[in-house]
Amino acid sequence: MRVLVCTASRHGATAQIGDALAKALTDNGVPADARTPDQVADLQGYDALVLGSAVYMGSWLPSARRLVERISGQLSGRPVWLFSSGPVGERGSDSSKPPVDASQVITATAARDHRVFGGRIERAQLGIVHRTMMAAMHIADSDERDWDEIAAWGKHIAEELLTGAQPQPGPQTGPETEAGGAR
Repeated sequence: MRVLVCTASRHGATAQIGDALAKALTDNGVPADARTPDQVADLQGYDALVLGSAVYMGSWLPSARRLVERISGQLSGRPVWLFSSGPVGERGSDSSKPPVDASQVITATAARDHRVFGGRIERAQLGIVHRTMMAAMHIADSDERDWDEIAAWGKHIAEELLTGAQPQPGPQTGPETEAGGAR
């Protein structure tokens, strides 16, 4: 059993989540490799996929969406888990609106689960337009990634793979927040 953890990240914060998930899987008895979408031509040699992307303006990065298109014919029989990273700043007042619309990716991959993890924002990594937007929205530099939650989810995935357990019904997204910031 080998898992590919593939992560689309613009500024490295989401890639760090992917690395943490790969470590959690490996530490819990399931070898995993962390890669970027551009490093993946196919799923040969992998029995499962954990795919994640930074979220900008409520959407996954193009490289992650292109990967799904590229490998869609190879997913049958492989369990898939998805995660999104990016909600930072003030929590949205409309809790009925998820921070990311990943419905197309969930459908295309038949994902067992989709989690939303908080993101990290550092203005120094942003261009002038994004820095201006963050200032206008009164969003300060922050790191809202919950490493314990990320490790626990990696452990949960490993347990599902090792026991052959079917996913339990539950929330398909994490905290109800507005997406934005640097990932």
